[in-house]
Amino acid sequence: MRAEMDIYTIVLLVSLLVYIALGSYAGRGVKHLDDYYVAGRRAPTVLIVGTLVASVLSTNAFLGETGFVYAGQAGPYLLFPPTAAMGYVLGALFFGRYLRRSEALTVADYFGRRFNSRRVQSAAGVTIVLALGGYLLAVTQGAAVLLVDLVGVSYEQGLFLAWISYTLFTMYAGSRGVILTDTLMFLLFTCAAFFALVYLVDVQGGWVEVVTGLVQVESKPDLMSWHGIVGPGTDWETPMDYLIWALIIDLSWGVVYAVSPWQSSRHLMAANEHVVVRSAVYACLALILVQIFLYAGAVTINLSKSDIEPYEQTMIWAARNIMPEFLGATLLAGIMAAALSSASTFLSLVGFSINNDLLGDTSQDEQKQLRFTRLSMLVVGFIILICSLFFPPSIFWLIYFVGTVFASSWGPVAFMSVWSKKITADAAYWGLVVGFVGNVFPKFLDYMEWIALPSYLDPIVIGGVLSLLAIHVISSRGKVTRQERVYRLRLHRTPPQERSPSRARLTYLSLVIMIVYAVLSTAAYQRWYILPYQGATDQLAADGGLNWMSGEVLVNILTVFWMVPVALLAMWLVRKSYGRDKSP
Repeated sequence: MRAEMDIYTIVLLVSLLVYIALGSYAGRGVKHLDDYYVAGRRAPTVLIVGTLVASVLSTNAFLGETGFVYAGQAGPYLLFPPTAAMGYVLGALFFGRYLRRSEALTVADYFGRRFNSRRVQSAAGVTIVLALGGYLLAVTQGAAVLLVDLVGVSYEQGLFLAWISYTLFTMYAGSRGVILTDTLMFLLFTCAAFFALVYLVDVQGGWVEVVTGLVQVESKPDLMSWHGIVGPGTDWETPMDYLIWALIIDLSWGVVYAVSPWQSSRHLMAANEHVVVRSAVYACLALILVQIFLYAGAVTINLSKSDIEPYEQTMIWAARNIMPEFLGATLLAGIMAAALSSASTFLSLVGFSINNDLLGDTSQDEQKQLRFTRLSMLVVGFIILICSLFFPPSIFWLIYFVGTVFASSWGPVAFMSVWSKKITADAAYWGLVVGFVGNVFPKFLDYMEWIALPSYLDPIVIGGVLSLLAIHVISSRGKVTRQERVYRLRLHRTPPQERSPSRARLTYLSLVIMIVYAVLSTAAYQRWYILPYQGATDQLAADGGLNWMSGEVLVNILTVFWMVPVALLAMWLVRKSYGRDKSP
């Protein structure tokens, strides 16, 4: 470590100590399994929003994606965020509130109860351990690399410091500690991203000047166009290739936000089903805004330096070389918070799954199960620490590699578990397995460059189609048992205590805010991004007004305005399900 600690080191270390202290405080309230696994099912909207967004935004978003935007894909990354984020709302409406209604301890536990099958529960548990274990490896190494660059420690020391920072409070406090620290981390990195953007834009004279200047960066033509830099030498030969790829990725991440274990499990902690819906709406809006802050700030850095290598270091370079020291240190602490929040979530879910879905004895008393779960987390964390020493640290591709596995593996089974009368336990089992293998295997072959897949045959699509086919074929040859049928019917009975007009009004309000955001953001994009962009690229209409047929205008309208019908659908479902009071 450096002989004298600078402000970057001080801010980072203070933030780490705060997380450990807060997690330790939360751990004192853990008395039962419900406290440890699902935070006592009493979490309010603000904590669910905080943990939803914090657990999905990791070092990949703050370093990998911002670097990708800086390098050439700024336009589409500014335009497309609503496409994936709507998965939060649709997931809450069509899966999350029914998951909350099941009162399961884990999402894999829900699958086991729904299909009356320990085998289905175990298959879901195995995918959690494998996929989230890989995700945990990636974010741990990302945090270690950040510490090496900022604090001056060795890579091994950075690994241990990052590992011990999230392992201590996660192992001790479980979900109670995770949602509290996640919310604090969410507030930190959101504020840091916002003020960093404000400063970076102000340095360049304002956002209109930024857009005009970015169009003139000769080394990066089409940086701000709706498709970014495409053509020979890139991964996309044509704008249509990029559009197909972007839609597949965004829709897949939408499914991940809806059903993946590290997102949908947060609904199990919600105080009631209205909190599930409201938190999904606010998480959707918060994620969009944080992404816009990050991506707009990252592309603006091109006006100060357009050749940063590796481009994953873009935000770190800006924090150290452009921003005032305290603001830069706060941004770097926010990046570390994003890494630790994801790591704590993944570690807790893997530990929960090992005990409740795979190896633990659920017939034991709660205190023995708590001890076994904590031991499982410690063992998993130690394995991740050892693996981090032997795998190369620059593996941001792992986030994409394992993150979307759940879209293929869990997506069909999760939604059909609620809405299909025909899916059987065997079909659910093979849907999980085939979707997982059908995604990972071709993705590995493509990554190793042993095969070359076109955009429309992304491994996510292959795995999802194979999962659906397996479910259809096996369900047609099997029979739904009475226990499965009765359990699904019970899921569709709204508990009387959830029928509350007063709670429904607050849920309506969140959806009204979503509609207002969609309208205002569409107008803001037209005024502050597309109009100056068309002016700088001579694409304005003959009368000097907006060219309404440009790709940027069409993508803006289509990706943002589809929020309005989803919000209206949600209002109708909320009124139908919860609009009457609890009396018969």
